[in-house]
Amino acid sequence: MSDGSAELDVNTLTDWLEHNVLGFSGPVRAEKFNRGQSNPTYLLKASSGDYVLRRKPPGVLLKSAHAVDREFRVQKALAGSDVPVACMHVLCEDETIIGSSFYLMEFVSGRNFDDPRLFDVGQKIRSGIYNEMNRVLAAIHSIDLEARGLSDFGPSGNYYRRQIDRWTKQYRASETGTIPAMNELIDWLDKNIPADDGKRTLVHGDFRIDNLLFAKDGPQCVAVLDWELSTIGHPYADLAALIMQWQRPPGEEGRGLAGVNRAQLGLPEDQDFIDAYCARMGLPGIADFGFYLAFGFFRMGAILQGVKKRALDGNASNPELGLRLGASVPEYASGGLEAARTV
Repeated sequence: MSDGSAELDVNTLTDWLEHNVLGFSGPVRAEKFNRGQSNPTYLLKASSGDYVLRRKPPGVLLKSAHAVDREFRVQKALAGSDVPVACMHVLCEDETIIGSSFYLMEFVSGRNFDDPRLFDVGQKIRSGIYNEMNRVLAAIHSIDLEARGLSDFGPSGNYYRRQIDRWTKQYRASETGTIPAMNELIDWLDKNIPADDGKRTLVHGDFRIDNLLFAKDGPQCVAVLDWELSTIGHPYADLAALIMQWQRPPGEEGRGLAGVNRAQLGLPEDQDFIDAYCARMGLPGIADFGFYLAFGFFRMGAILQGVKKRALDGNASNPELGLRLGASVPEYASGGLEAARTV
């Protein structure tokens, strides 16, 4: 955490919140969460309690990126469902208040893990956390879109065609140099999109352990965070993105499980996790999973290229970290090509 008061007009913000959030009262002290590279996030400590504020970053942004209004909408819609989310208080699209759109939500107390090896908990809790991740992912993909008012939360049509076109465009807009492997991966994905199988569910878009909060004394998930990339799409994209992350190196930045003795730690192998998900969703299995995995590597590479571009432009949430993450884009491209070779 760092002091966030320099980035927020706390007095104007406090006045607006006192007039728009029932029971809110200042004074307010703002602290910035240092994690995350997209929408800056702050802990607001007010006289009336603790809150969390997420805003669009300052500066010129890529079209359709950093949609805090969509984050607010989907979390509000999921209240009371089997998907745990924070309570949404208010959305402000008046950019004159703090310089960009933002929303305020409740502060949820819980444990957050950056490292999927989960060294800070015992083996039984470790296994429980992974089972809970599997349950929550299946719950997201089982949401009744009509009942939750989300039937128009994403366009119809082939999700992967749409996503590959979108992220290719975003990648080209933030490209800072030629990465041959990324160009090859884009070309392969473009030519190997599977036929639309009709699956259309809510997808989180960035489902991984560091975007989840867990109970302080057990494996229960108390909130799913960071819904910026959520939409209506194909459920295997979420599952593959999680498996993709585990294939990255372990440590602070890779946050993966490559080379880790999972059995010793009580963690599931990739196929075990996939099988458990399929059992929950009533699926016999997933054919050609390598395509979905390759897509996951590509999309994360495109996202991190955008992080690098924002860092170079001076409007990243954490410029130093942004540049380090951006340097890994060629590794994601190579991982995607390796996954493609399994199809």
